[in-house]
Amino acid sequence: MVILSANELSQSFGANDIFSGIQLQLEAKERVGLVGPNGCGKTTLLLVLAGLHEPTTGTVDRRDELTLGYLRQEAVLTFAGQNNTVYEEMLTVFADLRQLETEMRRLEALMSSGELSEDVLAEYGRTQDQYDHSGGYQYQHDIKRVLLGLGFPQEEWETPLTHLSGGQKTRLLLGRLLLEKPDLLILDEPTNHLDVAAIEWLEQTLRRWEGALVIVSHDRYFLNRIVNRVWELTPTNLKSYRGNYTAYVRQRQADWEREMALFQSEKERLESELEFIRKHIAGGKTDIAKGKLKRLTRDIVLMEEVGVLAMQNKSWLHIGERVRTFSANEAALHIRSLKPPTNQPPRLNIRLEAVERSGRIVLRTGELGIGYPGTTLFTTDKIRLERLDCAALIGPNGSGKTTFLRTLLQELSTLDGWIKFGDSVIPGYFAQGHEQLNMRHRVIDEITTHRPEMPETEARNYLAQYLFKGDDVFKKVIDLSGGERGRLALSLLALDGANFLLLDEPTNHLDIPSQEVLQAVLEAFDGTILLVSHDRYLVDRLATQIWELRDGHLHVFEGSYNDYLIFQSETEDVEPEAAPPADALDWVEELAALPVGRHDQQRLAELEAQLAEYELLQEQIQDEIMAARNEQQLAVLRDELKVVQAELARLNREWVELSGQ
Repeated sequence: MVILSANELSQSFGANDIFSGIQLQLEAKERVGLVGPNGCGKTTLLLVLAGLHEPTTGTVDRRDELTLGYLRQEAVLTFAGQNNTVYEEMLTVFADLRQLETEMRRLEALMSSGELSEDVLAEYGRTQDQYDHSGGYQYQHDIKRVLLGLGFPQEEWETPLTHLSGGQKTRLLLGRLLLEKPDLLILDEPTNHLDVAAIEWLEQTLRRWEGALVIVSHDRYFLNRIVNRVWELTPTNLKSYRGNYTAYVRQRQADWEREMALFQSEKERLESELEFIRKHIAGGKTDIAKGKLKRLTRDIVLMEEVGVLAMQNKSWLHIGERVRTFSANEAALHIRSLKPPTNQPPRLNIRLEAVERSGRIVLRTGELGIGYPGTTLFTTDKIRLERLDCAALIGPNGSGKTTFLRTLLQELSTLDGWIKFGDSVIPGYFAQGHEQLNMRHRVIDEITTHRPEMPETEARNYLAQYLFKGDDVFKKVIDLSGGERGRLALSLLALDGANFLLLDEPTNHLDIPSQEVLQAVLEAFDGTILLVSHDRYLVDRLATQIWELRDGHLHVFEGSYNDYLIFQSETEDVEPEAAPPADALDWVEELAALPVGRHDQQRLAELEAQLAEYELLQEQIQDEIMAARNEQQLAVLRDELKVVQAELARLNREWVELSGQ
């Protein structure tokens, strides 16, 4: 059932067209990822769909009584002027249930005073049934689960909203929306202020979401785990792809190849017709040539104006009689000037090439102590990295990952142990905070300082590969956005010719197209990589070792990220959840005495539905493996299958534990 649709949406700000011609439909329970380059209008489109912004042209139709929740990227003003605590704000979602509680206590007081009339008992029964049916015996547990899942420990539940940071307010708004359970939940970069544990919790929650979802996120792994459809937004249209992010990438590539093949075929047809026309002109058959040339002109103009795909569905009526017929020479010039189809945004043109090949052993260490004099942040296993390895260092924020990189680079001393680089190792460092950049410099100054021998013209051409064009090269570094600084830092790294890359959050602030380019470059890099990243999709594609910072120690896991997840799911212990806050309703203890099992049955039904979904997905991937055409496609599908099988194993274990079988 369609719950929301849009027809011919466009949005302009002044003379700037953001997007146009957008048409879409959203089904109930559909989970959509909205992707596109930075600046293409994703947030603007979300605001239009949510009814918070009027489009320049076009209409949005929403199903009657559709409930909708919207998470902005920053929710600083959402709670302005409110004096609630964190827990009290979550209670506001359940105002109706709390009124029912008040009514039940009133009726209980009447019954306790001896007024046990049939009317009072009947009213109490109706109120209790309504309370039970609306989730009254569950909502405090739901609040606790959401707050803990989103990284609010119990000691923060009494914190006033006015004391929260912008990131905390965004997380709290997300929690409130999850508790409200709208029919349509629109999320704009929901993982921005979450650590890995909270992101994984949110993934599990959204995978069980019963309503529709529209999500904008730069986290490709997050999208991969949740969405079953991808909308790709460009300035001129919105294309819809079935499946998760990986499926979208495959389909997009296939579409691109088909469009290129069609373009080449159409261009060859036009050239062939022009050759036919010229032969008739040379043979004096000018009447036939004129008619053919008129039709050829219209085809060329149509292809120039709407592109090779769109022209398949448009006739000459689109351009009417306004086109002057070309001469044969003009037609030839126009055919040669036809541009190949490109729905691609401007892309980075990165090349990371090592100037020298390192020895087989790149890095060896003893058991290290990492930190500062008097303060140990963590200890480590022994470490061994070989050429072409990629180690992914993962762990919570503030655990010391950047300190560890600086220690390997000998900017800091180890507290214990030793570090040895192998033969011919040339390290290159990408700092998360871009500390290697001089904020007082212009963009072009950073290149010419790094390479004094490089002429300015060559430096400008080099910067153009990183999307700094025209006057952009004269911007001050301090005035650049986070994404622009990241691109500039990558351009400097590429000049170093390093064969051992130490990368600290290299995809931060990069849009998805730029992330894909960087991923392809790192996959092709003929050297060794140590990667610190919250980008689990990148880690999943690159890592041959996982270095996990946990409980004050760096644990080395030999294997891919998928192998690590499977190992983790088989060995993890589930910790008991914290108790509800002290100011919870006094009579919650009475609820605990009620018969149990109702919620277990509900969860069993959810598990069985999820198991059926994943078993079907497993069959589909296995069928695709049988039909795979090359090793690259086969490798991607096998990786997908591992993730699905790991999730199936986890769901089966939970089902067995809950059912007692």
